[in-house]
Amino acid sequence: MSSTDPPQGHDPQDPSVFQAHALGSAAPRFNPPPNRQGSSFLFRMLSWLCVVAGILAIFFIGSFFFLGALFSPSYFQSGQIDERYHSLNERANDKVAIIKITGAIMQGDGGFVKNQIDQIRKDKNVKAIVVRINSPGGTVSASDYLYHHLSKLRLERKLPMVVSMGGIAASGGYYVAMAVGQKPDVIFAEQTTTTGSIGVIVPHYDLSGLLEDWNVKDDSIASHPRKQMLSMTRTMSEDDRRLLKEYVDESFRRFKEVVQSGRTKFAENLDALNELATGEIFTAAKAKEKGLVDRLGFIEAAIDRAIELADDLEKDNTKAVYYSQQTSLFDLAMVHTRSQQRSDLDTLIELSIPKAYFLMTSLPPLMTSHVLK
Repeated sequence: MSSTDPPQGHDPQDPSVFQAHALGSAAPRFNPPPNRQGSSFLFRMLSWLCVVAGILAIFFIGSFFFLGALFSPSYFQSGQIDERYHSLNERANDKVAIIKITGAIMQGDGGFVKNQIDQIRKDKNVKAIVVRINSPGGTVSASDYLYHHLSKLRLERKLPMVVSMGGIAASGGYYVAMAVGQKPDVIFAEQTTTTGSIGVIVPHYDLSGLLEDWNVKDDSIASHPRKQMLSMTRTMSEDDRRLLKEYVDESFRRFKEVVQSGRTKFAENLDALNELATGEIFTAAKAKEKGLVDRLGFIEAAIDRAIELADDLEKDNTKAVYYSQQTSLFDLAMVHTRSQQRSDLDTLIELSIPKAYFLMTSLPPLMTSHVLK
């Protein structure tokens, strides 16, 4: 048999036979597939381990939620707060409660501040209140809401109330401070406090010139021209400006009435208040000189004064407490939802909404929309 003849028992038409025969020992040999029994066993083991791990994770997470609901139901409830020790005698029963108002006041239902007020209303061991304010103000309605409920708490519980101003207590922050009433020496400011800014603003931004440059026109259809009085796409008419000025003036009158209710010096001297109610901000020393605050001092001095005003309190048998907000699963879900839903369009719409502010900035819609902790 020649080297070119196909081997016996093979199809002569199969070219691979000729190639393998011609190559001889150099031809590739067919190797059987390796035994995969070991690798498949390992794969099955890993799969079972993953299933077991998943079951255990579900069990532990379920147990965590069950025990949380059993021993701490507030973990699943929004708006719960914890009492924390601040100073003085930690073992005392009688308390001076510190209510914190921090950040822009933008939340109409009071949020964390309202929760603190509700907590104090229920706690009969609270004998005096210090309102700690570190805020540039906020919306007219939110500021008035907090002022109303702080005043109501003071009157209903007949509790002495003292204000301690932090780095800033301006505009709506100053408005809220008037809840102390007309007791003497009840508004304290730190040496570096910025306060004042008594006034109202309704922001408006005119982008009509920019839109004209880009050949963009507002073709909105409204039920009445005044429906678009604060539109950023057109210049405000004099008639619209007059209406908005009346709106601002009414809120401004309310602001000054509240200041008169909380400041003896201005109660019967509106002219003296008008000289200060220009939106101007003041240092603590200047504010004290003009009668906007009573004393310069830190929160410790305000706590001491609150104890003095309470008839049945002794400093050695009193503790000062403050409150922190618990973060529930509901709160976490809401924060995540808000962060997902917030968009540039929301901000643009917010800029066009007619709102009056007790705030020492002309960009209030860009501020955070809740009372910060």
